[in-house]
Amino acid sequence: MLRIVFMGSDAIALPTLDWLADDGRDIGQVVGAFTQPDRAAGRGQKVQSNEIKLWAQAHGLPVLQPVKVGAPERQQLADLKPDLCLVMAYGHILRQEFIETPRLGTLNLHTSVLPAFRGASPIQTAITCGEAETGVTLMRMVLKLDAGPVADVERVKINQLDTARELEAKLGRACVPLLARCLPGIASGEQKFTPQDEAKATFCRRLEKTDGVLDFQTPAALLAGRINGLMPWPGCTVEINGQTVKLGLADISSPIDYKPAGAGVVIGTDACGLLVGTGQGSLRLRQLQRPGGRMLPAAEFLRGFPVVPGTKLESRSMPLLVARAPFPRQKN
Repeated sequence: MLRIVFMGSDAIALPTLDWLADDGRDIGQVVGAFTQPDRAAGRGQKVQSNEIKLWAQAHGLPVLQPVKVGAPERQQLADLKPDLCLVMAYGHILRQEFIETPRLGTLNLHTSVLPAFRGASPIQTAITCGEAETGVTLMRMVLKLDAGPVADVERVKINQLDTARELEAKLGRACVPLLARCLPGIASGEQKFTPQDEAKATFCRRLEKTDGVLDFQTPAALLAGRINGLMPWPGCTVEINGQTVKLGLADISSPIDYKPAGAGVVIGTDACGLLVGTGQGSLRLRQLQRPGGRMLPAAEFLRGFPVVPGTKLESRSMPLLVARAPFPRQKN
């Protein structure tokens, strides 16, 4: 049985940890966890522990929360005598010496089908790019960003109305069959790792609040992907009647039973949402939220916040979310 030190800071890893503590306990045992330090969160800015720390504490495991990972942390890792480090959404850069400390090295669960969408926001970027599927890749960690050789991939379908929240949940669950297939071979040394095709690599970046803008000259399908992919954070917004309205869910209206409208012009409503003209097709806004309010289905929102046909929504240039080369390092 593998002695595993888990390194992560996000609830997406909970299905993996639960599996290792239950059905996967004959394959691997988590013996410690590294996670980000407690931070202030929420409206009250109360200091809170993340889900990974809470899980580890509930299971009686040692928890390490370094501000950065250096030589002392490497020794703390070595003291746990791990066979393997398993990393998912940790948030710290690891040096080569640390990566090589476990007997079998360090593996990473990355939420894309590598080499596509290397970087910090693969879940959101897959939706914004209109991908029909994505997945989780189990790879050997190297110093170069998400570039290590791949053990295997578990693919996941992206539905038309999946937001980043729904897709993240799917990908969290997809880690379980992937690890069930691969960990026995990793333990025995029989698991093969395949180098990535560098010519096919694409890169995404850490999202920022300023990414949640829309250019209505863009086709409706891409705008819907942008809205869904950036939900719940940073969330796309538009100015309507002088107020900033957050958009929670969107798709395209088809067939189009309305006269063509200019880009950003409100056409009217149908049974599911508010329709807006775009550079190609009509965008259906299914969920909206006014300042200080709740996210509501369009029909309910419009009862308290009427939007008349002909209202023009301002277009704003949308920052690039994916590129063929790594993005410059962003400031914290």
